[in-house]
Amino acid sequence: MTRSIRVVFFDAADTLFHVHGSVAEMYLQHAVQFGFRRRPDSVTEIAQAFRRAFHDAPPPIFAVTDPAQLKQSERLWWFDIVHHVFYRVGMFQRFDEFFDQVFHAFEDHRAWRLFPETTAILAQLKARDLELGIISNFDSRLFTVMRGLGIADSFDTMTISSLAQAAKPAPRIFRIALEKHAVEPGEALHVGDSIREDVEGARKAGLHAALVDRDGRQQQPDVPTLKNLGELIPLLDRIEQ
Repeated sequence: MTRSIRVVFFDAADTLFHVHGSVAEMYLQHAVQFGFRRRPDSVTEIAQAFRRAFHDAPPPIFAVTDPAQLKQSERLWWFDIVHHVFYRVGMFQRFDEFFDQVFHAFEDHRAWRLFPETTAILAQLKARDLELGIISNFDSRLFTVMRGLGIADSFDTMTISSLAQAAKPAPRIFRIALEKHAVEPGEALHVGDSIREDVEGARKAGLHAALVDRDGRQQQPDVPTLKNLGELIPLLDRIEQ
């Protein structure tokens, strides 16, 4: 039987690994060092403000290719988001110093944790001679994070929005990733935690798609859904059949 899936692509954050604690807790932890006044509901307020600011932000696509300019563009993109967060929950005088620190904190792999099954499932997929790739809207700090977490070498390619000048759910970023493997869309499966960015984006580009829904809040009848990455092998077997 001819194998139909030759490449498995993954989203990165919240699919393979997650923030240790939460983004809001990280922001608060660093902000209080620079003068932010903590309140009993600060974590909730920051979390709500972050979701709104992130949702309202433009796609992380930049009209530069020089590595130094690209990193600066990524940093400014995040500065605007974090500034909007604290504009809503309470600005403080040393915000710029806080931002420098927290921006670099998220580049440290110690701020992240692999999901328990990640390493094992990547090894199982490689044992099946499948090619593996990343398709992510994360910025270039992703390379450092994945090296630190010990999973970078598991992947044949990594396609991120700021380098591809395209962001999920746009089909273009998926096509760029496919070209790196010289495969047709129907020969690839993309796995991620977002209905819009990962499932709808991949399907529009012609790929198979699967949703990782660890808390059971996003399930849809027509979407192959995984409680964790450990359920990926049975899904691949069903696709092959």
